[in-house]
Amino acid sequence: MVLPVNAKSVTIQPSPILNSANRSKGKLESMLWEDAQKPSSHVGYRSKHTVFHGAHRYIKAIEAFQMMLTKLSDAHGMQIRKLRKKYASPSKAESVIRKVIDIQLDTAPLRLLDTATGLLCDREAQISAFKTTMEYKQLLLSITKHPDLPNGAALQEAVATYFRYVMLSHRWGDNEPLLHDIQDKIVYKLKAADGLRKLQSFCKLARHSGLSLGVGRYVLHRPKQPLSSSKSQLNSTFAWYHCSALTVVYLSDVPSSSKSWRVGEGDWTLYLDDDSSNHKESVEIMDELEDATGIDARALVAFQPGMRDAREKLQWASTRVTTIPEDIAYSLFGIFGIQLPILYGENAQNALGRLLQEIVARSGDITALDWVGQPSEFNSCLPAHISLYAAPPRALPYLSEDQIQTAVSSLRHAVAVDQALKLHERLNNMTAPRFANCRLRLPCIVFPVIEIRRRTGSAQETLFTYGVKADGLSDLLITTEEKLTQFSRLRPIRQTFLLVRPWDRRLLELHDFAEHAESLGAWHEYDSPLDDFDESADDPPGEEELADSESHLRALRLIARLGQPFGAFLLAQQRGGEYKRIASDYDITAEVKDVASVHTMMDIRTLEIL
Repeated sequence: MVLPVNAKSVTIQPSPILNSANRSKGKLESMLWEDAQKPSSHVGYRSKHTVFHGAHRYIKAIEAFQMMLTKLSDAHGMQIRKLRKKYASPSKAESVIRKVIDIQLDTAPLRLLDTATGLLCDREAQISAFKTTMEYKQLLLSITKHPDLPNGAALQEAVATYFRYVMLSHRWGDNEPLLHDIQDKIVYKLKAADGLRKLQSFCKLARHSGLSLGVGRYVLHRPKQPLSSSKSQLNSTFAWYHCSALTVVYLSDVPSSSKSWRVGEGDWTLYLDDDSSNHKESVEIMDELEDATGIDARALVAFQPGMRDAREKLQWASTRVTTIPEDIAYSLFGIFGIQLPILYGENAQNALGRLLQEIVARSGDITALDWVGQPSEFNSCLPAHISLYAAPPRALPYLSEDQIQTAVSSLRHAVAVDQALKLHERLNNMTAPRFANCRLRLPCIVFPVIEIRRRTGSAQETLFTYGVKADGLSDLLITTEEKLTQFSRLRPIRQTFLLVRPWDRRLLELHDFAEHAESLGAWHEYDSPLDDFDESADDPPGEEELADSESHLRALRLIARLGQPFGAFLLAQQRGGEYKRIASDYDITAEVKDVASVHTMMDIRTLEIL
C-alpha cells in the first residue's frame, strides 16, 4: 500500500495483524450487504441505507431511508417511534432545498443556455437538471439526517456553486439570433452566421475555460425581444451581471490584434493574451480600460452600485450613446441601485429626469444639479441631456484646517454668539431636497437680486451677459441664452429674482457613522476641536459651559465655510409663486461680501422650483 507523506511516496509492508483486520472488515461488509437485501425492521433498512450510501447509489439509499422512516412510524414501541423525530422525510428535505434554490435564482436570468447540451433552459429545466446530480442527492440525504440545520452554510454554498452562470457583455449586431432562432435547438449544431458564431464561441469558452475558473454550467445570452416583453428584464440586467460568476466582454470595435475576445476560425483570443482568471487583477488591462473610458482604474476594480459619488458616475455616462434614446437613463438604473418603471416613448429628457429625481430624493446629494447648458423640460434644475455632465464638477477653493482655525479666531470677536448659534441651528434643521411631480423642493440660503443690467453687445448675439447685484453678495456677471428683464432699485419690477446657495449638509461636518464606523472607532476616540482645553487649569469649564463653547465653535466653523465662493443658482419667480432656474452658459460662482455680516445669510428657505 502506498500513502502520500509530504508529497513523497512511502511503501509500507502489510503485517499479519493488518491482514486479519482487513479480513474481519470484509466479512462485516459482506454481512451488512446480505442483511440489506431483505430487511425486516428499521435497523435493517438503516443498514441498507448505509450500504447504498457508501456505494454512492443515492437513489437506492433514499428509498431505503424512506422505508426506515416508515418502519419507525409504524413501530409499536414508544422509544422506537421517538427515533422518527430525529429525521426529516425526503419530501421535507426537497422543500427545504427548493426554498434555497428559489432564493439563489431570484437574481438570476429566467432563461440560460446549458453549455453542456447547447439547449436553452428555463428555470424549471435548470432545477430539474440539478435534481439529477449527485450533489443534489447528497444534499437530500444530509438534510434528512440533520433536519435542525435546513438552511446551513453548506447547503447554500452547494446550491450557489451549481447555479453559477457566466454573462456575455457585447454590442448588439445586425445578425444576432432571436429567441425563436435558438428555442428547442442545439446551439452548437446551428449554421454559424455572424451573431450565432459569437454565441457559439462564447458557449464553448464558458464550457472549456469556464470550468477552470470554477464557473457553473449555465450561461446567459438574452435574445433581442420586442420592447414590451423586455421591460422587466431590463430592470434586472444589472443584477444579473452583478451576481454572475464571470462576465465575458466582447469588444467588437477593437482591432483584431488587441480585441478583448476575438472571434476567429477557432476559439476566441484573450485580450493581450492574458489568460488569468480575472482581468480586473491585470494592471495593464485596467490601465487600458482607464484610458479608453476615462474612469479611474481603481474605481473600475472596486465599483459598487449605489448613490455614492453620484456626480462622478454621471460623468462616466456622459458620452454614452444608445439606439433607443431612453436607454441612456435606463442603463444607469443598476449603477445607482434604482428600480423605476421602464416607459419607452416617454422621451430621453423625461427618462433622465426621473432618474435624477430619484437620485436627489433618495440620497439628498445635490451634486447632480451641478451642470451648465440647456435645462430639461422635466425640471429647470436638471440638464436636458446626459452629455452636460461631461465637464467635471466645478472646482471651488478649499479651506485647510489651518485656514479654518485662522478664520474662526477672527470671527470670535466679529460675530455675536447668539447670531452664530441661530444660523447654525436653522441650517441644521433644514430638510433634505425632495422631488414630487417634477417639482424640486430645494433648501437654500437666499440672496434677493436688486439689479440686473444687460451689458452691451452685438444685436445678433445669441448669448446675453448681465451684470447682477444681490444683497450680501459681491457683484457678478451671468451669461445666458434667455433675455432677462432689466431693473434696479430705482426702476423696480414685479417679478422677483433670487441668487441662491443650495444647502449642502456636508458643510456641517457631520460624520456618517454608519459609513465610517470602523475608521472612527469608539466615541471617546473622536478628536474634537475642543480637545485643546488645558485640563491643568485652575478652573476647568463645567459641562454646560463646555457644551456651549463646542456649539459656538461648530457655528463659527460653519460661518468660515459659508464665506467661501460657492456655486449659485439664478432663479426667476413664476406667476404661481414657484421659481424657475435660469440656465447659464458658465458656472455661476458667487461670494458673500462680508462673512461677519451673518444677517445677510439668515434668509433660509425651501423653494419650490419647476
